[in-house]
Amino acid sequence: MEGKLSSMEDIVEAMQPDPIATIVEQWKRERPDLDATPMLVIGRLFRLTDALDQRLRPPFGAAGLGSGDFDVLAALRRSGTPHALSAGELSRTVLVTTGAITKRVDRLEARGLVSRSVAETDSRGRLITLTTEGVKLTDDLIDVHLDNQRRLLAGLSGDEQTQLAGLLERLASTLAAGDRSPEGEASVTRRRDDGA
Repeated sequence: MEGKLSSMEDIVEAMQPDPIATIVEQWKRERPDLDATPMLVIGRLFRLTDALDQRLRPPFGAAGLGSGDFDVLAALRRSGTPHALSAGELSRTVLVTTGAITKRVDRLEARGLVSRSVAETDSRGRLITLTTEGVKLTDDLIDVHLDNQRRLLAGLSGDEQTQLAGLLERLASTLAAGDRSPEGEASVTRRRDDGA
């Protein structure tokens, strides 16, 4: 066990066998006719998503930001000078609905981190712009965020990180391609109809 364990929770977790492998073994025992090995990837991805979220969120909470607020700030900062986007552009960049963007922008505007203005090209449209304070906070937090990410990936070598990034990119593209295929669209429609 390399590195220092930071809490009792980490110690307990490190002592337990991989719960996803245990689940797959249980299915193998109970239903040998099933191939449950996809759970070794999908189950671990779900578990990692939750674990990473818990470890990445504290710096944003300490800065008084709600869930997803930093995503909006970072999208505006990445957009380049004048650090302004419409709600629709933010929605597409952050991958949430315009309603969710509106709630986040309301919170950020109340803190003086963003401002709203009328779009020059469409008087009905509004631009959301980072304020000077918003740029400073975003720049401070992105340094902390990237350091945190590097720390979380420290158990993998550089080559392993590159390989994992490539595999995840490939998985994401195959899922996106499946969603665009007639079979993928039918599957998504069925899930919506079933309430899933």
